[in-house]
Amino acid sequence: MKRILSLFLVTAALFLAIPDAYGQKKLDKGTIEDLQTTPKYGFILTTERHFKGVLGMYDLLIENGLEIEAYEIVVKGMVVKELTKGSELETFFEKYKGKVKVSVCSVAMEKLGVEAKSLFDGLDITPTASVRMLQLQALGYNTLTY
Repeated sequence: MKRILSLFLVTAALFLAIPDAYGQKKLDKGTIEDLQTTPKYGFILTTERHFKGVLGMYDLLIENGLEIEAYEIVVKGMVVKELTKGSELETFFEKYKGKVKVSVCSVAMEKLGVEAKSLFDGLDITPTASVRMLQLQALGYNTLTY
């Protein structure tokens, strides 16, 4: 009985912590000030879930009053196949056009058989995702890998 109660308490604690970890809506003043010191952000990712998540982070930063100078997502891997005309991600990305730059790895495109003409509008093609990320770091971007 004691063991079951302990398991229940641990499970309840984890369940209650999830909204704070995954649903943050308000950033504290210190975090905003820190992030504002370098208002350029670059992300490299390989999944649809992370693509949507990084766009959601853009919204979070804007809603908390951050001024974003540049925001770029570098895409490689299987998600490249989902960046085609008529896809769900095209619809999802529509509100970010002109605000968020998306660079698609040409090596991934070649390996996955995705042609440039099949990509939806608003995407840029970069020779390699890794080199693009190095370039963003050299240009002073805050970078994150998913």
